[in-house]
Amino acid sequence: MEAGEDFGPWLSRQLRLAGKTQAELADELGLTRAAVSAWITRRSVPRPTVMGEIAKALGTDLGTVHTRTTDTQAGLPVTWYHRPGYQDGGRDGGNAAAFAFDADVQVLARETCQNSLDERLVENGRPVRVRYTIHELTGEKLEAFRAAVLWDELQPHYSAVSESAADQKVGRVVDAGVRDMFEKGRLILLRVDDYNASGLTGDDYGDGKFAAVVRRQLESLKSGRGAGGSYGLGKATLWATSALGMVLINSTLSVPHEGRTERRVIGRLELPWRSVDATPYAGPAWLGRPDPESHNAEVVRSWWADEETVERLYLTRDNDEPGTSFLIVGAHDVASLEQGRTEADDEEEGADAGIRDIRVMHRRLVEALGRDFWAAMTGGGSRLPLLETSVRTYRNGEPVVEEETVDPIDTQPSRSRALRAFYEGTTVDRLTEAGQVALRTVPLRLPLSGGRPGTLGTHPGVLLVTEAEDKDGVPNQVHSLRGNRMTIKKSTVHGLPLGVTQFQAVLLVGHAAGESAPFAGEAEEFLRAAEPPEHDRWGQTEELTLRWSHSAHNRISRLTTEVNAAVKELVVRPRRPGAEDSAKLRKKLTVPRRTAASKRGTGPAVPELVELDAEIGENREWRITAEVKLPRADELPAMTPVVLLDVRSGGRPRLDWAELVAVEGCEVEGGVLHFAQGARKAVFRGATDPTSHPVRTELTRLALELRVGSGE
Repeated sequence: MEAGEDFGPWLSRQLRLAGKTQAELADELGLTRAAVSAWITRRSVPRPTVMGEIAKALGTDLGTVHTRTTDTQAGLPVTWYHRPGYQDGGRDGGNAAAFAFDADVQVLARETCQNSLDERLVENGRPVRVRYTIHELTGEKLEAFRAAVLWDELQPHYSAVSESAADQKVGRVVDAGVRDMFEKGRLILLRVDDYNASGLTGDDYGDGKFAAVVRRQLESLKSGRGAGGSYGLGKATLWATSALGMVLINSTLSVPHEGRTERRVIGRLELPWRSVDATPYAGPAWLGRPDPESHNAEVVRSWWADEETVERLYLTRDNDEPGTSFLIVGAHDVASLEQGRTEADDEEEGADAGIRDIRVMHRRLVEALGRDFWAAMTGGGSRLPLLETSVRTYRNGEPVVEEETVDPIDTQPSRSRALRAFYEGTTVDRLTEAGQVALRTVPLRLPLSGGRPGTLGTHPGVLLVTEAEDKDGVPNQVHSLRGNRMTIKKSTVHGLPLGVTQFQAVLLVGHAAGESAPFAGEAEEFLRAAEPPEHDRWGQTEELTLRWSHSAHNRISRLTTEVNAAVKELVVRPRRPGAEDSAKLRKKLTVPRRTAASKRGTGPAVPELVELDAEIGENREWRITAEVKLPRADELPAMTPVVLLDVRSGGRPRLDWAELVAVEGCEVEGGVLHFAQGARKAVFRGATDPTSHPVRTELTRLALELRVGSGE
């Protein structure tokens, strides 16, 4: 049961909604204007016998006046307000913030989950629960939803955008979204609900979370010290994922506003400049109740909706737990179109294309959540998970894919095992058995702010290393994270010798290394400033330069060097004569000896490629490690490694190298290998340039040749 709002503010708002003055109410009640003014200013409250007369004057019932948990039915109906065109004639072709991200549900999952983590209510110690619901509407369900969002009011604006769609990008996207809805007779809704979060608190216009999300751009008001976001751009992914530019919002507040907490509803529409009936409109529009205090009561604000309204808008929440529901209307996932079909899709060859689309969207959401937030969903010892996530998919109210809870043990078994071992205190100094987790501390030397020379202090980051499993994805990687436990940086450890046991590593810095870790807060602040809007790496940023210095990012580079060195020290073991692993490796690399009857060739001795290890990297490049056997000779010819696509017929396409480096027994100059005199083997590694691949990397086979000289 919600606590009622104070009588004075409540009555003041009801008079504005009803279009009445204090003097007019006083006349209807047969009282002085001073008596009504005293109620408004909270100097007094009306007698119980007067409450009934006030209810009659406001056109409501006595219970509403007594409880004051809702507005009266008086006032203007909910409608769309479109921002007028600029008086100076300026035009916006859309919200530029939306172009900071791709229309990709995996990007959406990363940004929205990060925002929910930042707004988690920490006092109760429970995780924030985030649920993604994909819902495809067709037929009568679609018609009913269009009526609920007042489509007839919006149609002229969408038509105006379509007429000028050829002139700018946002218009083309919106035009395609409208045509898709009417031509295919379907609409995809994607709702993001969080629970145990703060909700959109604060006034409609004043400084607060509500205004920061709904009214403003490039404003970030985060609750926690270890917040992931800092640019105020993440919310733009909601509108970027909507082909119609429309997002509806229902928030349950952790702090009452106007005496209420439940079903605070508003909608926001992002369209480019347009002209409707010769009237120019700047771009955005809002769905809400007209504010009587605005000019001509045109501007709308959020309203406290009833249960029937939120149900018609597909915004019904599970319970009264604080948090927010964002409904993306006309959700589209452009990136999924580039991924091709899967076996699951092929099995549905005869199924409806819409079902395939929402299944792909469902799968990609689960993948993204497991990849980026496995650490936030992992607990152990006294540390509880910060996050719970799930995805479900419907069509016209019927389940297409049942709700699927994302489990970090399934998606990232090795990394979650490593983190759990750290929380439970079961790490070891060295890896001697399968399943163990080794721990090392690595220094992050924090610079002084303001460009001053010197070091503020050394923050001990925590490095965890364990043996990799098949489900982990790309092996030999380090996942780096800070306080909110979202994977920020993923990097591969290069320069490893052949035969090393594949591993996964986790780097914990800032508050993730422990609240009591020295300089944890300072490290959190420093690394947060080193992240771009995508929050997917640490490096040089404008904020880092302004607050510290132009060379401050070098501290992060040194941290990476320390991490790679520590990883190699843990996973690279000295070869011991007679050891089983070494024997297997030597056997694998041995070239059969020539028989005594074989005639020795008369040509010069040529290095021979004896071992090749290749994998597909995170940027879809081929990553190659090769070992070359060097013959005994006073002088060895320089050779060029050439990487080709192995095709069944015709010439083999040659790929470009993006990286080619020497590891052992050789040097690389201009893409050519020069072998060390007296060495018996050489090892080099390289990475191809994905832009030189004529087809998708996953569909190719690789061939590597060593050619004498320049390789031509």
